[in-house]
Amino acid sequence: MNCSTDETATVSSECWKIIHIPEKDPVLPHLQTTVNVLASTVEPKHANTIMKKLSHIAPLEDLRHVRRIRKTCLDEGKYQLSVILCVAFGNDVQPNCMPEDLVELVNTYQLSTFTAKVCKYAPSTKEEWQEQCKLWPTSFHPPTYNIDGITGFSEEDSLSVVNFMKLAVHMAKSGISVVNAAVIVDPSTRLVIASSCDQVLSCNALSDSTKMDKDSILLSRCSSNEAKESYKNVSCLYPLGWIEQKPHLNYNNDYWHPLRHAAIVAIEKSAARDRLLFPMNGQGAEFAREEDYIVSSPTRSPSKRQKIDSIVKDDEARMNNHTNGLHCDSTKPYLCTGYDIYFVWEPCTMCAMAIVHQRVKRVFYAIPNPNDGALGSVHRLQGERSLNHHYAVFRVLLPQDILQN
Repeated sequence: MNCSTDETATVSSECWKIIHIPEKDPVLPHLQTTVNVLASTVEPKHANTIMKKLSHIAPLEDLRHVRRIRKTCLDEGKYQLSVILCVAFGNDVQPNCMPEDLVELVNTYQLSTFTAKVCKYAPSTKEEWQEQCKLWPTSFHPPTYNIDGITGFSEEDSLSVVNFMKLAVHMAKSGISVVNAAVIVDPSTRLVIASSCDQVLSCNALSDSTKMDKDSILLSRCSSNEAKESYKNVSCLYPLGWIEQKPHLNYNNDYWHPLRHAAIVAIEKSAARDRLLFPMNGQGAEFAREEDYIVSSPTRSPSKRQKIDSIVKDDEARMNNHTNGLHCDSTKPYLCTGYDIYFVWEPCTMCAMAIVHQRVKRVFYAIPNPNDGALGSVHRLQGERSLNHHYAVFRVLLPQDILQN
């Protein structure tokens, strides 16, 4: 199953769509920046010689994406060749404004110059490239870095993406109110490494301040104002929403932290898992702390402690299933290198930067974040060249009724 590099959908067997979010915003054809160049028609027999000389006399250093020669089909199977001589400076296209060597070339081959427009920047999508070629031919190079999905998903891979996104959606709406969810997956084994929902506020605080019927939180069944109210506990969507909930907190029984977004908690759990499965210097799992699994609170009920003990014991058992020779420092994963992460809502800038530092390979999200979306809606951190790591970003378009089930 194929999809193009930019914003062309891949449809799974259940009508889910996976869209690649390019590193920069697509530019509408009529808004693309152009520059003027001096060009001339040339005789086909002289084309190669002129091209070689031009590459030394007037290289197009800032227009490497522009093809220097253009072939135009004429009537009766004939064609005409035109070459770019140099970038035009302002509106002056007189030969005396060209470099001396270029003037000599023009005179030698008796070239007649004219002004043409070319696009200043390389195309980022196939659609941009097609529009640019209407002015003058350019080159389009789809991303070649080794990230599965950039050039399309197989049916099997699409189904895997859909299933993990379903898990994230289920987690997001399984509580008292809808929150964001993050699921970290190892695509090589298709196993969940860690997962979490927003933990900015405790369940007790949410239950006191958010009394709502689950049917009222469905996107397709409520007005825009109601939707905003329903999703006010999604941390990436409303980063300051915890301030409104703060007066409702019971400081003796509730815990809260404004930075515990789903991505941050999932990353903590992934790190805790690594400490259990790959103990440092032969040390055992007894050095893994309870805090790796649940945020600390002033008081803990017995049920919470039982839950912690159960989680620790499960992971210890998983670690003990491996022989001592299987896990060592050389096989320990470096952070989340090569992993995928799934979100229901597009992550905010904080979360997007956190997964940059974790070396995540691919990011999938279902619903755009118009308030603080860092991967397509407001910013595009995946295209920020100053960062030392970049990941591919995909949006998974949900079926209309997925939030209703």
